[in-house]
Amino acid sequence: MAEGDFPLALCRFLFSISIKLIEGKIMDIMIILQLIVLLGAIYIGVRLGGIGIGYAGGAGVLVLGLCLGMKPGNIPWDVIMIIGSVIAAISAMQLAGGLEYLVYIAEKILYKNPKYINYLAPIVTYVLTIFAGTGHTAFSMIPVIVEVAKGENIRPSVPLSMSVVSSQVAITASPVSAAAIFMTGALEPFGWSYPTLLGIWILTTFVGCMLTAFIMTHISKLDLSSDPIYQERLKEGLVKPPVGLQEMVITPTAKLSVWIFLVGVLCVVAYASAISPAVGLIKPVVVPRDAAIISLMLAVGALITIFCKIKLGDVAGTSVFKSGMVACICVLGVAWLGDTFVSGHTKEIKDFASHTISQYPALLAIVFFLASMLLYSQAATAKGITPTVIAALGITTANPDNSYMLVACFAAVSGIFVLPTYPTVLGAIQMDDTGTTRIGKWIFNHSFFLPGVLAVFISVALGFVVCGFI
Repeated sequence: MAEGDFPLALCRFLFSISIKLIEGKIMDIMIILQLIVLLGAIYIGVRLGGIGIGYAGGAGVLVLGLCLGMKPGNIPWDVIMIIGSVIAAISAMQLAGGLEYLVYIAEKILYKNPKYINYLAPIVTYVLTIFAGTGHTAFSMIPVIVEVAKGENIRPSVPLSMSVVSSQVAITASPVSAAAIFMTGALEPFGWSYPTLLGIWILTTFVGCMLTAFIMTHISKLDLSSDPIYQERLKEGLVKPPVGLQEMVITPTAKLSVWIFLVGVLCVVAYASAISPAVGLIKPVVVPRDAAIISLMLAVGALITIFCKIKLGDVAGTSVFKSGMVACICVLGVAWLGDTFVSGHTKEIKDFASHTISQYPALLAIVFFLASMLLYSQAATAKGITPTVIAALGITTANPDNSYMLVACFAAVSGIFVLPTYPTVLGAIQMDDTGTTRIGKWIFNHSFFLPGVLAVFISVALGFVVCGFI
């Protein structure tokens, strides 16, 4: 290099460095703006509540695409269709009186054993969710739990908080929930069979919820009469006295609809197990799992309609149908928003996962937990995070070793109780006329936070223990 060329070369070098620094700053600013849009849309959705979360999610996708140049992500049609078909079948069962019949059975269990409400209430909501695939069934049990707790001078906040959390955690173990169905489909190529996965998740989450109930029973103040807010509301006449178990007339169609739905759920489990690669009873698989579950649930709705003679025009007016359709729109909006952001930063997420989660597997549970807190859906969280984690950890059919992390941490997608705006959380707060179930001054210090964190933590810890044996 000639002596006169050195200053020119130096200038070119400094210029190239400056360009890279500017590009890096621009990229950093873009990421910050994209993150602001993501969190801002979720915040607005949470403030709006209900279906507003879906609305805000769709608006967030629009801003990310048109203003910040992000390609819209994939819409989780499979998750939405599974939720829709299951809700359609449950709505038919509700119209036939089957859901009311199930609630009546649960009421009898609680009223006959009121002293054990702290354990029986979460068991009831857990079983209902396992059976129905949605935590919204807990709505019908909230007034009963409040009644029984008041009758035993127990603060309703204790059994209520555990019951709501139990209904949310149980979604990860339900054979007909969209989250569990997606996760089993993602894990089966790596040697995990459908019945094995269900067995692990049912065992770990149920034990996790029961241990949480035991801990909360022994660390909580149970005496209702000593609660100052309850005494104030009692003086103001805002607390209704317990009325006891109300008898109901059980119709033949109510029982029949429950049996039809139960047989449908068993068919889902049997077929999904039979086509599982690890079981391999059905080969070749002509009807894949998602299509089978959707068609089976719709067939259940048809059978209930025919044999129980329900009026189809009234199905859309049931409370289950309304809440289910709201859930579909929420998943559509917020999961689409989350996938748009995640897809745009796949490389960064993969780098983090491959370097950090592979060394500290429990961090995956934290990622799942935080994501579900924002995405407001177990299914949306599993759908948005799992494929990226699989790719980042290098999990393949030839090298499936790290897949156990996903199995063990799956229960952590149940962090939707952290923000006290989820429907069942709000329902429990509003229906507890004693005022013991409440939101604290700091928003996060509400009645559901501690039992929720405990249930998720214990379930994940047990997941690692069980996977270690397997």
